[in-house]
Amino acid sequence: MKLTTQRTELVAKLSIVSRAVSTRAATQALSGILISASESGVALTATDGELGLRTEMEAEVSSPGTALLPGRLLAELARSLGDDEKVEIELREAERDVEIRSGGSSFHLRTLPAEDFPNLPAEGPEPLKIPAQALAEAVELVARAASRDDMRPVLTGVLVSASGNEMTMVATDSYRLAVKRTELEGSIGGELDANIPAKALRELGRLVAGDDVTEVAVSLLPNQAVFKAGAILLNTRLIDGQFPNFRQLLPESYEHDVRLPRPEFLEVARRVSQLAQRNAPLRLSFSQGELKISASTPDVGDAEETMPAAFDGEPLEIGFNPEFLRDGIESVEGDEVLLRLISPLRPGLLQPVEGDDFRYLVMPIRLNV
Repeated sequence: MKLTTQRTELVAKLSIVSRAVSTRAATQALSGILISASESGVALTATDGELGLRTEMEAEVSSPGTALLPGRLLAELARSLGDDEKVEIELREAERDVEIRSGGSSFHLRTLPAEDFPNLPAEGPEPLKIPAQALAEAVELVARAASRDDMRPVLTGVLVSASGNEMTMVATDSYRLAVKRTELEGSIGGELDANIPAKALRELGRLVAGDDVTEVAVSLLPNQAVFKAGAILLNTRLIDGQFPNFRQLLPESYEHDVRLPRPEFLEVARRVSQLAQRNAPLRLSFSQGELKISASTPDVGDAEETMPAAFDGEPLEIGFNPEFLRDGIESVEGDEVLLRLISPLRPGLLQPVEGDDFRYLVMPIRLNV
């Protein structure tokens, strides 16, 4: 294998696939990036066994072949090279290494056993098509509510359901629930119903959010989902198990609907949250026309701030996890947010004032008087 490419191209493409390089796998091959050169071009591939990434790289191929190199080291080495320099990469089979030359620099990296690198699935014959921007926006709003606890794997995913011209994404960690329904410009060309790891969807959203990719092709294979966005191919395992019925978790009615200015509500919550440490709750105390947000941590201090609120009725005080509440306020679009409440021990709902395309349910924390 022998090829020549630009340093900027090499760095850009390595930054994409290196996100899937494993840092703690028992199989050494999963810590590597596979370089595959052929007459049709050069591909870079990495996988940690659960998430796989593959992309194409512009290069002149003098001799086809493959080589598996330590992924993190290769990416760091490429970034350290001089700007706008040509980079030559050549496999030296006798020495069992790859020589990387750029300007006056020369490096030799020992190859990893390429035969241990798994074959990643390819795109299916009739993939579904989802607008890239709509997918990225929905993932940004919903994936943060997925659990990070591997002890409950079914909650570490995002339930993605789509058919016709509608897509719904749902995530929950049992303390909060995010639901985003999106009207698509055209039909996706079939039906999609899968629990997809939130990590994989966040990577996909990151890859397409700032790119000129207009649509993402989705193929569901046995136990796998494959996403193609431009020259990038991402695959991930599907999560087994029954995802909670989110419709049963959403209350049918609420006692109080409070419209709040979203920017001010978010800023006050951020400021006061600084004194909500060691799992201390953020207290929301509603009275006629007013909301007081407060927090107190023993041996640290306390804070409170008052803001106008269109609240009418008996005073109500409810506590929330500060991070969860801030995430919910941030996720609602528009200048106003609708906070829907039932009682201090029932979940609260955040959503736009108009429409229910996005809903964010958060469980309260029992307050000590």
